[in-house]
Amino acid sequence: MSVYRSHTCGELTAANAGTEVRLSGWVHRVRDHGGVLFIDLRDHYGMTQVIADSDSPAFSTLERLRAETVIRIDGRVKLRDASLINPKLPTGEIEVYVTGTEILGPSDDLPLPVFGDQDYPEETRLAYRFLDLRRESLHGNIMLRSRVVKWLRDAMWDGGFTEFQTPIITASSPEGARDFLVPSRLHPGKFYALPQAPQQFKQLIMVAGFDKYFQIAPCFRDEDPRADRSPTDFYQLDVEMSFVEQKDVFAAIQPVIQGLFEEFGGGRPVDSEWPLIPYAESMLKYGTDKPDLRNPIEMQVVSDHFRGSGFAIFAKLLEQDGTEVRAIPAPGGGSRKFADRMNAFAQQQGLPGMGYIFWRPNSEAAAILLTRIRDISSQFEAGTQITIQTHDGKKLQGERNYILEQLKAELAKIDYDVEAAGPIAKALGPEKTEAIRTQLGLSEGDAAFFLGGKPEAFESVAGRARTEIGRELGLTQENQFKFAWIVDFPMYERGDDGKIDFSHNPFSMPQGGMEALEGDPLAVKGYQYDLACNGYELVSGAIRNHQPEIMFKAFELAGYGKDEVEKRFGGMVKAFRYGAPPHGGCAAGIDRIVMLLADEQNIREVIMFPMNQRAEDLMMGAPSEPSNEQLRDLRLRVLPKE
Repeated sequence: MSVYRSHTCGELTAANAGTEVRLSGWVHRVRDHGGVLFIDLRDHYGMTQVIADSDSPAFSTLERLRAETVIRIDGRVKLRDASLINPKLPTGEIEVYVTGTEILGPSDDLPLPVFGDQDYPEETRLAYRFLDLRRESLHGNIMLRSRVVKWLRDAMWDGGFTEFQTPIITASSPEGARDFLVPSRLHPGKFYALPQAPQQFKQLIMVAGFDKYFQIAPCFRDEDPRADRSPTDFYQLDVEMSFVEQKDVFAAIQPVIQGLFEEFGGGRPVDSEWPLIPYAESMLKYGTDKPDLRNPIEMQVVSDHFRGSGFAIFAKLLEQDGTEVRAIPAPGGGSRKFADRMNAFAQQQGLPGMGYIFWRPNSEAAAILLTRIRDISSQFEAGTQITIQTHDGKKLQGERNYILEQLKAELAKIDYDVEAAGPIAKALGPEKTEAIRTQLGLSEGDAAFFLGGKPEAFESVAGRARTEIGRELGLTQENQFKFAWIVDFPMYERGDDGKIDFSHNPFSMPQGGMEALEGDPLAVKGYQYDLACNGYELVSGAIRNHQPEIMFKAFELAGYGKDEVEKRFGGMVKAFRYGAPPHGGCAAGIDRIVMLLADEQNIREVIMFPMNQRAEDLMMGAPSEPSNEQLRDLRLRVLPKE
C-alpha cells in the first residue's frame, strides 16, 4: 500500500465493500450527527464519504478538523443503506469507516469557501486562486480546457499537420495591439518583444518547405481587458498551410472546430452549414463582424421611405452624403411598453434614442390575444405545462405549443385591420408605413426600430440593439452553436487622424494583387476571414501576401516606406526573395472556445491563473517594481509618475 493512498476519492464502489483502504485528500465538509462524524473527503478525482463514531481511534482528531485540511485516513469500506445511497456520486453506494488518520496539511480559516458555488468578489477569488480552483465548477472548466487542447492536438496530427514551436522572445511586429517589450541586457537600449502571434515565424516555416504546421501557441498582447478577452496573454491553435486558397483553409478547419463542439458541447446542436458572409453584408444585417446567427433578426436599409418624408429628422439627415436609415425588425415587439424599453436601451448606449413603429390590430380583443401570445412565446420553452385564463374568463391548460395554437385559432376568428402606431408612423403616413412593414415582412404585433446617420457611427449600437431585441423577445435560439465565415474584409481603414492604416492582418494578400493596390485603398479587400460563433470571433486568418513587390506596395499605402519594411520585417522580405509558396492559415482562440463550451460569460472562468481587469496578478504580485540592481544591469531608469 502507498504511504498516502491505495485508492483515489473517486474510485471506490460496492465491489470494494469489506476491504481495507487508505485515502488522502481535502476535508470538503464535516457534518456532526451527535457523536457520528460524516466527512466528505475530496481529491482531484472525486468525493468519498468517510465516517467515524466515538469508538473510532481517529474521532478526537477528526472532530477538530477545519475545512480544506489535507488528511490521510485508513479505514474499511462499507455499503450504505439503500435509503442513503447517493446516485449523484460514483462512490455513492459506499462509505469508509475510519480506523486511523493523519493530518498532512492543516488549513487556516478560509478567505472564501470551497464548498458550494457562492459568488465571491473577483479580487478575492484571484488573490486566492489556488483555493478558487478547488471549487467544483472552476475545477471542471480547467479540466475541460485540458481535454479540449489534447483533442485539438490529436485532430491536427490526424489531419496531416505537424507541430512546431516558435520563439517567445522576438522582434516587434504590427499585429493590431501593443507589444510587451523586453529590455536586452546584452544590447543596452534595445528591446525584444513577446510575440502577439507566431505570424512571421509560421510563414517562414512555409517558406522553409514544411507543408502543414500547427502549434498550441501562447500569444502576448498589451490590451484593455474585456469579458471575452485576457488583457495580457492567451493561447491559440495556430495553423498555416502551403499551396492553398481560402476554401482549402476552410475545408481543413471546419471538421476540426465542428468535431470539437460536437465532442464537448454537452449534446447541444452544432450547425454544420457555415455560410460565407461578406464583411459589408454582415455589418449591414447584424451590425457586427461576429454575428450571432441564433438570432434570426436581419437589419435592412429603409432610407427611400424616409427621403423627402414628413419625418424631418431623418429626411434632413439623408440630405447629407454617406448617410442612411436602417431598420431593426422586432417580431412580437409591437407594444409601446417594449418600444419605450428599447428606446431607453439606446440612450444607455449613448444615443438620443431609437425611432420606432409598431403595428397593432384595431381591435381590443385581438390586441389582448396578441399580447398573450407574445408573452407566452418569450417566457416559456416548448414542452412547458402552463395554465392561463382566456379573454372570456375560461381556463386553458396544457403544453406551451398547444396553448399557442389555441390562442392563434381564437385570433383567426376575429375580424380586424392592422394599423401603425408611434410618432414616426404619424409623420410618415399610412402609405409609407405600410411599405416599410411589407419590406420587413412584419405583421400585427410586430415592431421596427430605426437608426440613422453615417453607418460607422451607429452600426455597433444597432448590433447591440439587435442582440437585445432577440434576447428580450425570446427569438434567439439558446443552447446551440451556429457558425459563419466572415470574408472580404477591407484591407485598409481611415483612422481618426485621417491616415490610411491596415484594418486587419498586414501580411494578407489583397484581392486583385498589385492591380487592386493602384486604386482607392479603402476599396481594396483582402483574402482575410474570421469564423464567428454565437456572437464571438473564434478564428481569424488570411491567405498571405508572399510576393515582395506587392508587400512593399501594401505597406506603402499604410505609410511604411520600403526601408521601414526592410528594417522591421527583413527576415520575411529576404525569405520571400528565395522562392515563397502561396500559403495561408488561421488561428483559433482556445480560451474563447472553452468559454463557449463551458457556457461561461467571462473568459477568466476558463483560465487557470488569469489577471484581473487592471492586468494585475493579485496572487503573485505582478507587475512588480524592479530592483535598482536589475535596472542598472539593463541600463534603464524609471521615470516618476506625473
